[in-house]
Amino acid sequence: MTSPVSTDLSSDIPIEEFRALAHEVADWSADYLGGVGSLPVLPSVRPGDIRSVLPATPPVQGESLTDALSDFRDVIVPGLTHWNHPSFFGYFAMTGSGPGILGEMLAAALNVNAMVWRSSPSGTELEELTADWLRQLLGLPSSFDGVINDTASSSSLHALAAAREAAYPDVRNEGMFQQVHGRIYASEEAHSSIEKAALTLGFGRSGYQTIRTDEQLSMCSSTLRSVIQEDIASGLKPVAVVATLGTTSTTALDPVRKIAELAQEFDLWLHVDAAYGGPAAIIPELRELFDGWEIADSIVVNPHKWLFTPVDCSLLYCRRPEVLKRAFSIVPEYLRTPEIEAGRSLMDYGVALGRRFRAIKLWFVLRYFGQQGIIDRLRIHVELAQALASWVDSAPEWERVAPAPLSLVAFRFISEKLDADALDDANHRIMDRVNESGEAFITHTVVRGRTCLRVSIGNLKTTHAHVQRLWELLQEAAVHEGKVVLPPEVL
Repeated sequence: MTSPVSTDLSSDIPIEEFRALAHEVADWSADYLGGVGSLPVLPSVRPGDIRSVLPATPPVQGESLTDALSDFRDVIVPGLTHWNHPSFFGYFAMTGSGPGILGEMLAAALNVNAMVWRSSPSGTELEELTADWLRQLLGLPSSFDGVINDTASSSSLHALAAAREAAYPDVRNEGMFQQVHGRIYASEEAHSSIEKAALTLGFGRSGYQTIRTDEQLSMCSSTLRSVIQEDIASGLKPVAVVATLGTTSTTALDPVRKIAELAQEFDLWLHVDAAYGGPAAIIPELRELFDGWEIADSIVVNPHKWLFTPVDCSLLYCRRPEVLKRAFSIVPEYLRTPEIEAGRSLMDYGVALGRRFRAIKLWFVLRYFGQQGIIDRLRIHVELAQALASWVDSAPEWERVAPAPLSLVAFRFISEKLDADALDDANHRIMDRVNESGEAFITHTVVRGRTCLRVSIGNLKTTHAHVQRLWELLQEAAVHEGKVVLPPEVL
């Protein structure tokens, strides 16, 4: 029997009822985190299945949250793809860790908005502190100033808005359409959010130029130089270049040092997209992969990807924060306070006025794991990726399509019996069979025009056994295709 809904129109849910339900949610969450590995990673549902079993219209009278929690358990959870599963290897594997979840719970309970200092003094200053803590862990100089956004798409948009502000100081008043045509450059492997930012900022598709990559799938700096020179000769204005440290398809690393030198030579804003790869800079032996990013104008790192923080949490670091502020700052009278000069207004550094208390969950993560705990755990992920890469390299009918410097391996099934298109189809079928098993989840990409499989390792609970079982599933799927005999034992 469900408890009645409160009829007191001047109140929220009764505190004791909230307390009981909160305990129930906490218990469920703990059970979920402890047992998620036993669930199918990918649900056996089709589009529309979940919605079809839920009411099509909202309730006229309030319902008990006991009923809502029942529907959550019986309908919503069975329809989830479990990103917190240790065998989730798709997209960029990640962890909503316990400390981060606790921080998220507190942020929701507090429900503050850190838009100006007065609206949330602790929210503002904890964000400043936490961003600086992470900056120190990453080895970035103190000249970088950090703010937290929702995702890398927003962070990169804000960074390129600052680049536009630097290149076109009159755009704030006159608009973009009166300006000379500008160009933003990125590698052909750059994330789609960079092109989307160029479109959003008024550069248009003609203002976004991709640069070819080399055999390592890294941006070719000599080509970048040539394209910039050609654009200048044609009357175009180079505005910004985006270097990626950990591309989405293969985690390729652009030569940031060389790109930074070109950016300085041609007076371009350099933005570094290290949304996924950035946390690897915390590992001492991998820091050299990030050479040159310390002289970028802006950098994005997403703790919600590979730093155990629940979605969403994206850090934008800027070495020229005054330009970023100039691009966005508008202060209406109702937000002017006596502390406007002394206290920072986080709303001035991006589009959003409303700003969730995201800092607290990252703060909890950094405090709980500490520098050494983070290093140890990230090292394990890199080691697991290296193990998988070695198994692929040892198998005669599998090939890696790119280096694996971090914790992602991109590879494909190959066979002399099949032409290129048939191999693409075979790789898709292998992926589908693995995913349909419910034991693991992987995704695909296209590299050099051919379909390949991606395995991203980044969950705290992922062990050698999980990666080994995935490799077995991949081989079994290939056998089922009838195209390959199992290679010698390489596990």
